[in-house]
Amino acid sequence: MKRVFSGFQPTGELHIGNYLGAMVNYVALGEKLGRDAIYCIVDYHAPTNPAAYDKNLLRQRTFEAGLVNIAAGLDPDKVILFVQSHVPEHTELAWIFTTQTPYGDLTRMTQFKDKASRLESVPAGLLMYPVLMAADILIYKADTVPVGDDQTQHLELAREIARRWNQEYGETFPEPQIYLNPNAPRVPGIDGKAKMSKSVGNTIGLLEDEQSIWQKIRVMPDDPARIRLSDPGDPERSVPFKFLQYFAPPELIQVLREEYARRGIGTLVVKQILFQEMMKTLRPIRERAEELRANPERVLDALEDGARRARAIAQATMEEVREKFGLLSPRRKVLS
Repeated sequence: MKRVFSGFQPTGELHIGNYLGAMVNYVALGEKLGRDAIYCIVDYHAPTNPAAYDKNLLRQRTFEAGLVNIAAGLDPDKVILFVQSHVPEHTELAWIFTTQTPYGDLTRMTQFKDKASRLESVPAGLLMYPVLMAADILIYKADTVPVGDDQTQHLELAREIARRWNQEYGETFPEPQIYLNPNAPRVPGIDGKAKMSKSVGNTIGLLEDEQSIWQKIRVMPDDPARIRLSDPGDPERSVPFKFLQYFAPPELIQVLREEYARRGIGTLVVKQILFQEMMKTLRPIRERAEELRANPERVLDALEDGARRARAIAQATMEEVREKFGLLSPRRKVLS
C-alpha cells in the first residue's frame, strides 16, 4: 500500500454507518500514510443520482461533507482532502478514458442496471459514472482504494481501464486494489432490517440533535419474544445490542447481555446505556463541528490547500497521459 484514494458523495447528512464503516478507517490510513492518503468529496458524481441531487443544496452539502470529516478526525494537515470539481484534471482524464472504454463494459455494471431500472429518463452520466470513478483513482496513481463491497465491480472496471491503457500506451497506471477493512462493520439500520442508509431512512446522523437520537434509540426493536420484563431476553434478537458493540466496552456489554438474558434488566435500561455510550463518541465530533461552523474559513482553507496539493499530482499525471495519447502540447511547435 503506497497511495490510497477514496471519494464520498455530498448527497446528504453523514450518519454513524458512514463513520464506523469508512471514516474511522480514513483517519487510521491517514495517520499511517500522511499525504499519500487522498480523500475527495466527489461533487461531480452527485448529479448522477437525480433523487439525491439538488442544485440548491449541493454547495452546502459539499462544505458540510468537508466539515464533518474533519470534525470526525480527518486531519487536513496530514492527508489530502479536497473537492473533485476543484481539480479539473479528473474530468479531462475521464473523457480520455471514455473514448477507450467499450459501451458493453458500462452497460453490464450491476449498479447502472439497478438504478436505471428505477428512472424514467436515464442520464448518460449514470452510465459514465464508473469511468469518472476510474479517473478519480488513476489520476493519482493510487494502488489502494478503501470502499464498500458494493463498489467491487466498479473497481474491477478501473483495473481493466488501467490494464488496457498500459497495454496500448505504455506502463502508466497501477491496477488499484480494493481495500475491504475486515474490522469495518456493516452497520444495520435502526429498524434492524437493513444496512443503515439515507435512502431507506433508517439512520442516526453524526450531528443529529441528541433528543432526536434518543427518540430513535427508544423505539429500536427489542427481542420480539420478550413481552414482559419477567421474560428472559435474547440479546441476539435485540437491535440495541447490535449497536452496543460499536460504542460500549466489551466488559460492559457482557454484563448487560447476562443480565438481559436472566431477566435482570429491561430493554429501556439497555437503550439508556446505549444512548450514553454513543454520545461519548458523538459529542466530541459535534463540538468540533460547531467550532468549525463558527469558523468556516478553516474548512474552506483546508479544502483549497488540499486541491492545490491534489492538482500538483494530477497535472503531472496528465502531462504524461497527453504525451502518450498523442495530444499536442501548447508549449511545443507543430512538427512537420
